[in-house]
Amino acid sequence: MFETIIDSIFCALERFFGEGRTVSKKDILIDSPKDRALGELFTNAAMAFSKRLCLAPGVLAKHVADSLLENENVAEAAVAMPGFVNFNLKKRYWQDSVANIITQGEEYGYVNLKNGESVNVEFVSANPTGPLHTGHARNAVFGSVIANLLERIGHKVTREFYVNDKGNQIESLAKSLYLRYRESLGSKISLNNFSDDMYCGDYLKELADELVCKHQDEFLNKDESDWIEFFKDFAVKKMLQNIEADLASLDIKIDIYTSETALCNRKLVEEALAILTRGNNIYEGILPKPKGFVLDDWEERPQTLFKSTKYGDDIDRPIKKSDGSWTYFAGDLAYHLDKIKRGYNRMVAILGADHNGYVNRLKAAVTALSSGAADIEIRLYQLVNFMENGVAVRMSKRAGNFITLKKIVERVGKDATRYMMISRHHDVMIDFDFVKTVEFSMENPVFYVQYAYARICSIFRNFESNFEKIDVDELKNCNKDSLTDEAEILLIKALCFWPNRIVSAAVAIEPHRIPVYLQEIAHLFHSLWNNGKYNAELRFIDVNNETKSLARLSMLYATKLVLEDGFNLIGIKPMKEMK
Repeated sequence: MFETIIDSIFCALERFFGEGRTVSKKDILIDSPKDRALGELFTNAAMAFSKRLCLAPGVLAKHVADSLLENENVAEAAVAMPGFVNFNLKKRYWQDSVANIITQGEEYGYVNLKNGESVNVEFVSANPTGPLHTGHARNAVFGSVIANLLERIGHKVTREFYVNDKGNQIESLAKSLYLRYRESLGSKISLNNFSDDMYCGDYLKELADELVCKHQDEFLNKDESDWIEFFKDFAVKKMLQNIEADLASLDIKIDIYTSETALCNRKLVEEALAILTRGNNIYEGILPKPKGFVLDDWEERPQTLFKSTKYGDDIDRPIKKSDGSWTYFAGDLAYHLDKIKRGYNRMVAILGADHNGYVNRLKAAVTALSSGAADIEIRLYQLVNFMENGVAVRMSKRAGNFITLKKIVERVGKDATRYMMISRHHDVMIDFDFVKTVEFSMENPVFYVQYAYARICSIFRNFESNFEKIDVDELKNCNKDSLTDEAEILLIKALCFWPNRIVSAAVAIEPHRIPVYLQEIAHLFHSLWNNGKYNAELRFIDVNNETKSLARLSMLYATKLVLEDGFNLIGIKPMKEMK
């Protein structure tokens, strides 16, 4: 939307280009200052490129301001030291922007920066030992929206789920299921029969009943070796089916489920070890005992170690234990080597905050295994605090008393769940109140944005009941000279920043920026609605002035397009009426 403005800024910069002194138009920032008194827009181009162009920021800013003033769309431009340029555009520019948004329609907000570059987004990746719970819900929505955003800026995205179907937790799952199997056949089973590493939730009872239905007492009183592998495979298969169903309730489809067991069977751990050995990244050694925390794979004896400190990690990482078995990290090496072999030089992984210690080791692994050609970006998210009308909901994972993703969706619906799970920055905990999230209240952020859309739809219905059905071309081509009120210009200006907000959210891997933006648009619209209640001149529909009504409806149609697009990115359905 600001292409001609960026051209003017670039024109001011390019006169100082010399050998090796160039800038790209896409690196020129235009944004809104937080303090409206400073102007409608600002650019930091002079600050950003002064060193590269060998000129003082203040001097370069003066050239930028002068160049902007030569643009027919710019009303004012002034330097703000040490080198910012604040400027205002003529109202005609904002009025014409409404037509531009309507012309682009559903394509508005598509910015192809990556030209089909592949990116792998790994998210959820829950151990297949039970239903998806609250933490997985935030992970699932976070990853889903990030994948949508990356596609929007031109990436070819693969949505992937890593299945940890190997190791002690799967052994424990099979043994837990066997206890429930015995219970289904009449044995008395209590919580005391389950050790601390086992799974005692009721969700295994249904699986046990299915086993009894199909196999009766075939496995009863048999040696563990006779049933353990069968129970492992059966339990993991059923858990994954349940996980897929839970994700489907949030409209999330995973492209690839990658099995840890399958990677090990393909000898990818050994292949990763060979690559690291050739790169002089493996040695036999004894790690110093960690101070102040427990390292689960630390042993005070020689181990096969990866030189992860060479790539920025705080400690070298064990790959093989002294008994010859692989560490958990060895599986991570195999998994990320598999991604590299599949051609992914860019990877994104969404992990819980309790995986903080994995960030540096995974980045080191990807760098070493790809000889620096690949990179992984990791985002850690905080927990969700669930409440019932302001009162915290207590949970016990040990007793199997925890809130599942399925229960969340059943209580508040898909749309509210998806919206709330990305409503805050991933570093911040989310307070999720089951009651308040479904309230028809302006205090409820989900209702607030949906109500803005519904109100716009009602305005169009009202207009068409007084006049006639509106044609989109009529809205695009109508006279917009009456769009001069400050509140109207503020809304139009915010709409013009929609593509920028998409790009910034995608590049920063921060999906919360989308609901924050939608809240801003909803606020500006609701303010306009309220202004019209007290000032007849500002009402959207003037039955005595169809020209003015069409101008305001064109602004609302552009707003409706942007809200719909934001809802699509988040994965929620626009509501034409709130009942």
